Amino acid sequence: MHEVQMLIGGQWRGAQSEATFERIDPVTGDVATRAPAATLADADAAVDAAQAAFPAWAALSPTARRQRLLAAAERMDARAAEFIAIGAAETGAMANWYGFNVMLAANMLREAAAMTTQIDGSVIPSDVPGSLAMAVRSPVGVVLGIAPWNAPVILATRALAMPLACGNTVVLKASEQCPGVHALIGACLHEAGLGDGVVNVVTNAPQDAGDIVARLIAHPAVRRVNFTGSTHVGRIIARLAAEHLKPALLELGGKAPVLVLDDADLDAAVDGVAFGAFFNQGQICMSTERVIVDARIADAFVEKLTAKAAKLHAGSPTSPDSVLGAMVSAQAASRVAALVEDAREHGARLPLGCRVDGAIMQATIVDGITPAMRLYGEESFGPVVTIQRVSDDDEAVRVANDSEFGLSAAIFSRDVSRALQLAKRIESGICHINGPTVHDEAQMPFGGVKASGYGRFGSKASIGEFTELRWITVQTSPRHYPI
Repeated sequence: MHEVQMLIGGQWRGAQSEATFERIDPVTGDVATRAPAATLADADAAVDAAQAAFPAWAALSPTARRQRLLAAAERMDARAAEFIAIGAAETGAMANWYGFNVMLAANMLREAAAMTTQIDGSVIPSDVPGSLAMAVRSPVGVVLGIAPWNAPVILATRALAMPLACGNTVVLKASEQCPGVHALIGACLHEAGLGDGVVNVVTNAPQDAGDIVARLIAHPAVRRVNFTGSTHVGRIIARLAAEHLKPALLELGGKAPVLVLDDADLDAAVDGVAFGAFFNQGQICMSTERVIVDARIADAFVEKLTAKAAKLHAGSPTSPDSVLGAMVSAQAASRVAALVEDAREHGARLPLGCRVDGAIMQATIVDGITPAMRLYGEESFGPVVTIQRVSDDDEAVRVANDSEFGLSAAIFSRDVSRALQLAKRIESGICHINGPTVHDEAQMPFGGVKASGYGRFGSKASIGEFTELRWITVQTSPRHYPI
């Protein structure tokens, strides 16, 4: 069992009430982590500590902030084995997934470090004689980051890296499903010498999440909120932030489509879809949930995908024959299985699956999906992909856009010009041609449209999210006034 404490004002400590909660290993049923169950007073203390640290951190030179963020990236890389061990126990994910998480998260810190000298402004022509008018970007103060469990190192680091680069201090509200992983991120940053209170990590019991989040958002010192998670919770976060007139950056659910056109390289499409649909058990916001395939090649595509997916064995993340790990809980696997069963009852075919053993669910393919099935519109967030046949490109785009979500999408075609024209018509924040829907890089603008959220994470694109654009003038000559 892994023991966790909260990081508040540079000190590792328990909850003021001394209460704790336990995260259970979804595969073994053993206690994976015991962590403090924060009180409202603990939430206030974390924001107060960040507020107290803000002036000194904001006043640091860009190079000084860069050096500390780079040092944090090195510490994160060095502790990859700890992230993998804690993460496997908390969420049931494979070592390759957590290794990728650490690699990308460390690169996010490095990219953020590179941005410290890119937070620039502009000189604006003024009609007032002798007036030097400038648009200047300034740090906002305390930024609250709320991160989920499914890509925990990437998404929690993303919630902190660019806010820190922009000169803000941060509070990370850790996920109840992976408090150990999120606390370890805080340790990497704190050990890099950022300073007491610059990064704070709060852990809370599941039943207290709503109250803790509401308290953190309401604190007057919190000036920005960023949240990655479900659309349902994102709407709650947006309402709370709006009540306090605080900008929120939201990256929410997805129902990513892949369009497989009649001229696609089927082997490449199968490889991309299998990776996008089943990696990390489909528990990624960008996971491929829908394959929209030209009817003329659909049978061949489904046959190849079924053969590929049948070899992707799901099991305990510590088992040597596991290619895919476990889902986050048995309840999550049961919910996904119910969606598949509803589709089957409404006429869908199952070329592969559905086999569930506790938190372990094997890759599943649902062919013949229709709007009458819950799985057509609901995000499964599991190792399930649906197949829908279409007659032409226009129908493919219509079906792709027939969703409340709009995060990631992909198109497979040998005609890149044709695919690019279709990509422009798809309602999504991200679209990849001849690549999988699951793809992230630290320097890219990341975010969705519609019910997948608003705003953009990622390097230069997020500078505007975590700074205030201020208008400052200097009058360089005598000025005339009408009175």
